[in-house]
Amino acid sequence: MSDLVQMGRRVLASQPFSVLLGAQLTRLEPGIAEIRIPLRPELKQQHGFAHGGVISYAADNALTFAGGSMLGNCLTAEFKISYVRPSVGSELIARAHTVHAGRNQATCRCDVFVLREGAEMLTATALGTITKVPPAEQ
Repeated sequence: MSDLVQMGRRVLASQPFSVLLGAQLTRLEPGIAEIRIPLRPELKQQHGFAHGGVISYAADNALTFAGGSMLGNCLTAEFKISYVRPSVGSELIARAHTVHAGRNQATCRCDVFVLREGAEMLTATALGTITKVPPAEQ
């Protein structure tokens, strides 16, 4: 396992909300991140679909890990998400990649899939701006 993945897993484990959701960082390399979340009943809305907030969290965190792998310590400045279809399945998979990275910010894209009966189905797509945390605020 790479040093980058180990560092990313330590960061994820230090986020209480990520731990609550059961999020797992399964891939992290320069410009690329993947987060998986098992879909427990507590993470679903009244129709049995994954709650939009859980999908949004997955996209947001994957975007930030992808950008952070290029910039270092960073935060999401903004992101937009489009829900493509309801998420019915056993697991969410958020895959993000850096589209462009400058000195202080990166533009990243994330596709979120739901795993249903062994097949991945696109459920949402997001685009975000990730910004480096100034040293004085770290």
